[in-house]
Amino acid sequence: MSEEENPEQHRLRKELPAEVAPKAADEAAAPAEDAPEASAAADPAARTKDPSLTGRQRLAKGLWPPRVTRAQLIVAVLLFVLGLGLAIQVRSNSDSSALRGARQEDLVRILDELDDRTQRLGDEKQRLEGQRTELENSSNQAEEARKQTVEREKQLGILAGTVAAQGPGITLTVSDKKGSVQADMLLDAIQELRAAGAEAIQVNDVRIVADTYLTDATGGGVSVDGRKIAQPYVFKVIGKPQDLEPALNIPGGVVQTLEKEQATVTVSRAQKIVVDALRPAKRPDYAQSSSQ
Repeated sequence: MSEEENPEQHRLRKELPAEVAPKAADEAAAPAEDAPEASAAADPAARTKDPSLTGRQRLAKGLWPPRVTRAQLIVAVLLFVLGLGLAIQVRSNSDSSALRGARQEDLVRILDELDDRTQRLGDEKQRLEGQRTELENSSNQAEEARKQTVEREKQLGILAGTVAAQGPGITLTVSDKKGSVQADMLLDAIQELRAAGAEAIQVNDVRIVADTYLTDATGGGVSVDGRKIAQPYVFKVIGKPQDLEPALNIPGGVVQTLEKEQATVTVSRAQKIVVDALRPAKRPDYAQSSSQ
């Protein structure tokens, strides 16, 4: 009996390790299966990789919400300020010259006008120097001084509007049927003509002098020195026609400004322009001559 039991016990002892070994193998395999979860917990980026998302969805998920650091924010603000400064500088440089977009012919004409103005000033200087020389060398200085005084009085009378004048020049006619032309537009025309060398100007029946002022009249139209003038506005201008007409027709000048207001503008040259509207001579109340 004991011999029969001994073989059975011996058989159990041999089979027991074989039965325990698979269990141990299962316990050893369990940590291996849990390893991906541990590595996923250790790697946060791995958790975000969802195999069900497409590549575009993963890209969008990675870009939003944005993760901006303090250094990146400072750099972005500095770049914005730098770009804004460059834009302002470029715009100021592009607007610094009103003649930047002018044609070559217009620029040449403007330079010619400046040369003519310089020439006129040089001629005036020579004339005054010649008068001084005549006074110094004349045997009858009193008579020579009187002649020059009379001539000077006529010239000042033309400028003051107390003396009629005639000479070559232009006629500027502005028809404003819609009533869109304002006083400042006509004032710009007067200033442009003066800058081009106009020596005498008359608008309708009003003489233009140094203290002339223009205002928008009540009910439409323009008033010159408090007198309302009717349209068409006719400018009679004495001066060099070759300088006066181009000054009005420069790009962005008087003619184009008035035409934008749907006014009709015509400029015609003439060898004889008569400016006969007169201003009363005024004696100053306080100013006195300083010459002895």
